[in-house]
Amino acid sequence: MMQQYMEQKERYSDTLLFFRMGDFFEMFFDDAVTAAGILDIALTKRGAKDGDDIPMCGVPAHSYEPYLHKLINAGYKVAICDQLESPEEAKKRGYKEIVRREVVRVITPGTITEENLLEAKKSNYLMSLAKSGTEYGVAWIDISTGSFFSANVSRETFGNELARINPSEILLADDLLYEENFYETYNEWKSKLSPQASNIYEFKRAENKLKSFYKVISLEGFGALTRAQICACGGLLEYIELTQKEALPSLQFPRQFDAKHYMQIDFNTRRNLEILQPIFANSPSLLQIIDRTKTSGGGRLLYSWLSAPLIYAEGINARLEAVDFFFEETDLRGKLREKLGQFPDIERALARISMGRATPRDMLITRNALLAATEIKNLLNTKKLPKLLADNIADINPLPTLLNKLIEAFRDEVGVHLNDGNFIRPEYNSNLQNLINIRDHSRKLITELKEKYALTSGINNLKINHNNILGYYVEVTAQNAGKLSEEFIHRQTMANAMRFTTAELNELQTKIINARNEALQLELQIFAEFAEEIRQNAEILMRTARAIAFSDVICGFSELAAQNNYTKPKIDDSDAFTLVAARHPVVETATEFAANDCDLNSAQNLWLLTGPNMAGKSTFLRQNALITIMAQCGSYVPAKSAHIGCVDKIFSRVGASDNLSRGQSTFMVEMVETAAILNQASAKSLVILDEIGRGTATYDGLSIAWAVLEYLHNIIKCRAIFATHYHELTKLELERISLHSMKVKEWNDEIVFLHQVGKGAADKSYGIHVAELAGLPKSVTNRAKKILNRLESQSEGNEYLPLFEQAENMQVQINPLDDINPDELSPKQALEVLYKLKSESQS
Repeated sequence: MMQQYMEQKERYSDTLLFFRMGDFFEMFFDDAVTAAGILDIALTKRGAKDGDDIPMCGVPAHSYEPYLHKLINAGYKVAICDQLESPEEAKKRGYKEIVRREVVRVITPGTITEENLLEAKKSNYLMSLAKSGTEYGVAWIDISTGSFFSANVSRETFGNELARINPSEILLADDLLYEENFYETYNEWKSKLSPQASNIYEFKRAENKLKSFYKVISLEGFGALTRAQICACGGLLEYIELTQKEALPSLQFPRQFDAKHYMQIDFNTRRNLEILQPIFANSPSLLQIIDRTKTSGGGRLLYSWLSAPLIYAEGINARLEAVDFFFEETDLRGKLREKLGQFPDIERALARISMGRATPRDMLITRNALLAATEIKNLLNTKKLPKLLADNIADINPLPTLLNKLIEAFRDEVGVHLNDGNFIRPEYNSNLQNLINIRDHSRKLITELKEKYALTSGINNLKINHNNILGYYVEVTAQNAGKLSEEFIHRQTMANAMRFTTAELNELQTKIINARNEALQLELQIFAEFAEEIRQNAEILMRTARAIAFSDVICGFSELAAQNNYTKPKIDDSDAFTLVAARHPVVETATEFAANDCDLNSAQNLWLLTGPNMAGKSTFLRQNALITIMAQCGSYVPAKSAHIGCVDKIFSRVGASDNLSRGQSTFMVEMVETAAILNQASAKSLVILDEIGRGTATYDGLSIAWAVLEYLHNIIKCRAIFATHYHELTKLELERISLHSMKVKEWNDEIVFLHQVGKGAADKSYGIHVAELAGLPKSVTNRAKKILNRLESQSEGNEYLPLFEQAENMQVQINPLDDINPDELSPKQALEVLYKLKSESQS
């Protein structure tokens, strides 16, 4: 047995090998040590090798999924080496033969299909990067739903695509691992990289792999896939075949993803805005706040919409029209949401069915999905729908024939495992009903046969009993034995009784013994027939699932708008950006919120925002970006009114911290993010910048902030909000700059942050007050106030860049020291110089 284990482990050396032994998956050697530590289970031993004990640990085969989940989350791949026959079957091949075992599947972060191991409302993408000539292509698959996409990428766009797709695992040729163009990008994702042999990315091999997988003779029907995209797709399919063995998923044809139709949001902006994931675990993301979907598929679709908002007004307005329909149809919206709540995750059930991993529950999921789809379509067909909604509803096909068969065939309560049986209704199949009757009513059948024999023989005390040697037998007293007919065959004579059998009794015994297995085999056969029929209708079912997911997101947007007092935005292709009484969609759910306007009109589309810390600058910056994303997804927005000309890219540089993994300081991180904005933003972009230059010396920081502001104004000319503490920037005479500040009220030596944006520049920073609120010692803040008063008095009268001029004055005061040689001074002269400097410093 250990030889068998070693052979399998050698083939799958980069995995943890789950080796099936009866009711357990066992692990040995280093695998056992690793797994025991992660899973917190006992590490034992089994036998010895080269004089050393062999470490061993194990998990129950019937409940291995929670253990698998921990190992996958820890970054490991797991190979499932299962038993392909029973011990009895092995012995038929020879007395000393051991049970045949083989790896039936390799589970990796990107190839999980188990329902319990996946997030219901998040796709689980496996991505592949490939190079052909000078081109790069990516492809990504969610094998749990069958979704398959591809796109071209470049050095500049690859990071954005990674941030948008957020794959669980990234495949690439091993020679691309050190590709200069992407080396920096890899750094953020290195834990998810899975290098593969370069030959699986060869163009001809990849092309043939696509043809064979989809059983086509040409790829023309796939659209204009580039050579690099074909290589990426082929590499993905090779990996899936390697890990899934014979259980291959049913995948859609790879769909071309054209990034130019979607808003570009880079990794840093997604993180800073907390669109999909919060920075801190105890605070919500935008997704968590606006998600009103009732289905898993709807949740995944909403996630993808937030990841890639549209940038063309026609498509956005079509979504908004559909949202508006449900917003007005309150009763219909409520009824639809109730029905949507009954629609299960058929996409992932279909994937398991197509891969031969379905359970009886997946048949109930399919049945319940078709039932709900029928009711949803009937409900929506009672109304005249907007075109986009009507087109989607037309794709709903509840397959009534299949639905009726599923209702007739499957019990309402089923087990988790196929081999447990009892999932088909007995009345669905007469043979099954007979077998179940025998299996479940053997005592009754024996009693009926006993009564029959007693009646025909006239022996009232005739018995039918059972033991392990004879099986079932007829027993009568010796005196009554002569009354039995010839059909009774003598088996055994006892002191006071005689035992017999009959052909009929033997047949019934065989039926009873075989009924359980035959019933299970018949149930499995019926199950397989349904699985095949569902596979044949997979495309129809997938279209139905997608249509219902769309309806769910749209209906959820309407519910959100009604609950949170959102308004329908006006979206066009202009450069407008006017929000009236806008609110932060996340912050307003946790605290009383002060609404603010923002008007980045073409005449003054660059706002310079000043004001103290804690006054709400960062919140104001973020809310404008988040409202734009929501609007271009097709959602109503938290504002009294909103008019937004489509934004092609959003950039946010708000907050920064050290990136220790790259050896970058806070200031370096800030500059890298700012450089990305200046190099990639266009005139149609929206840029929000907070405190550029604060991570370095005052003059350096001010100079950089000044130059960045001028570049945005003169070169990029996009809509932007630039928050700063450098009040010197408010003196810049740039025609499209509009000065705004966060309002503060002073009262009894205290200040009150109003969290309102007003016109004009702030006259104070109130930094010392914020320091007091933070709990700095009173002696420190008092000293800070004195220093501030002195600095402000020294800078009075200076009209332009007082910090620079003050620096020059200080330099003039210090320069006389240059003429003094300390080595030539007597003690008395040195003391006189010291008194003079002290006097000048106090003047």
